[in-house]
Amino acid sequence: MSEQEVEVQVLQEPRQGLFGLGAQEAVVLVRVRRRREELSEEDLVEQGEVAAEFLEGLLARMGISATVEPTLEDGTMYVDVIGEDPDDEDMGLLIGRRGQTLEALQELTRVAVGQRLETRARVIVDVEEYKRRQRSRLAARAREIAQRVARTGREERLEPMNAFERKVVHDAVALIPAVESVSEGEDPERRVVVRPRA
Repeated sequence: MSEQEVEVQVLQEPRQGLFGLGAQEAVVLVRVRRRREELSEEDLVEQGEVAAEFLEGLLARMGISATVEPTLEDGTMYVDVIGEDPDDEDMGLLIGRRGQTLEALQELTRVAVGQRLETRARVIVDVEEYKRRQRSRLAARAREIAQRVARTGREERLEPMNAFERKVVHDAVALIPAVESVSEGEDPERRVVVRPRA
């Protein structure tokens, strides 16, 4: 099995002990990553349409005026929520602190789509391109950290992140051959560790 097919979670770091006494080995959990079923473009478009319909209804019940547009980009279905007014505070409310409300909105949308189409939903809900901007900033930061780890040989632990953010970091780090990344901990404290490749 290749490294890309498994997810490694460090449960306990190794301890050296004193003169060999009290030493403890690391404890790790290795899980086989679930293979993503391939969806056709038509399936993704259908998911996007159902997600847009769900979000339009939800926003109307919340009294929020916005345009909802499903867009297929590079094999990923985005459902964009765009405010009527660029200074609309409602969009900030939909995003929430550090994108937490947006994550909840996405999860609600995925559940609704999954129930309606009886399949696992693969849509990304974005409000005013928040996730796209976040992805760009986070990928640049991950590359900086990975280059620093490659240069210094010392691993770095990032702050706790949601699954979307961790994937962005893992994807960015994977492009730098001298380093690797693993996730450790449990949500909501789950974080990425960037370390020199063994």
